[in-house]
Amino acid sequence: MIDTWLTRKLGLEVPILGAPMGGRAGGRLAGEVTRAGGLGLLGAARYATPEWIAAESAVVREIGGGALGIGLMTWALDDDDTLLGAALAEKPRVVSLSFGDPAPYVERVHAAGALAVSQVNTVEDLRVVERAGVDFVIAQGGEAGGHTGRIGTLPLLQEVLEATSLPVLAAGGIGTGRGLAAVVAAGAEGALIGTALLASPETIGPDYARRRLVEAGSADTVYTSVFDQARDQPWPARWGGRALANDYTDRWDGRGADNETLSAAYDPADPRQGVVYAGEAAGLVTAERPAGEVVRAIAADAERLLRRFG
Repeated sequence: MIDTWLTRKLGLEVPILGAPMGGRAGGRLAGEVTRAGGLGLLGAARYATPEWIAAESAVVREIGGGALGIGLMTWALDDDDTLLGAALAEKPRVVSLSFGDPAPYVERVHAAGALAVSQVNTVEDLRVVERAGVDFVIAQGGEAGGHTGRIGTLPLLQEVLEATSLPVLAAGGIGTGRGLAAVVAAGAEGALIGTALLASPETIGPDYARRRLVEAGSADTVYTSVFDQARDQPWPARWGGRALANDYTDRWDGRGADNETLSAAYDPADPRQGVVYAGEAAGLVTAERPAGEVVRAIAADAERLLRRFG
């Protein structure tokens, strides 16, 4: 067992959080990560509903044995914080408040008995969430799938570890035990893992997404905002999304088309057009494997490697 602040604080067997991937991380995926010894986080995207959070939280508890984490997009809460109230009603252990200033919400998270965590993409982000009073942070590098920043995981992790006394996790490009061992050896308390789980049968979303990920290599991603524009998702401009490249990105990324044009051309049911957010760890995903198996394998391999090097 890899013993870190994260495993001790949350009573986990392995220092792994399942990323709260909007549209992909529902109750089954989060529950299986938790059952495997980590903590799975539900991905409550902007378009989620309180009813969805309640129903999926029940699934997590049934599969994972009670522990629950939920991830929210802070910038979306600034317009409507209904989802935060719905999340806190489920008594989660951890609430992720990422992509924006969590200051208006951290006190409510603490009052509900949960830990608050934020993903950060720069040291400036770190200072914002420190002032807000979060309990720990996740250094999310640009290799990560979905919405992320532009600094690579390794330089960002080093910067953040040097700059804060808060516990730090790493995210972005971590898809095997080697990746987990590397960030723990560097001083991280664990990892947030997303892409490595995206071909698992427990994910929600289109079936073609799992197949496309298995077929993709690590060079087959693109950092883009065209899918947000096409789907009318008003993400702040500083956060693009890393997705698998396809015919749609080949045609429209960087072309400066307006939202109406991008929306008219978009077909989410077509694998050549629909978005599959995934990170540069895509090349490490070579088969559709159950989420619990993935988590256990990553943890076991990391433990073996860390023991090998003392």
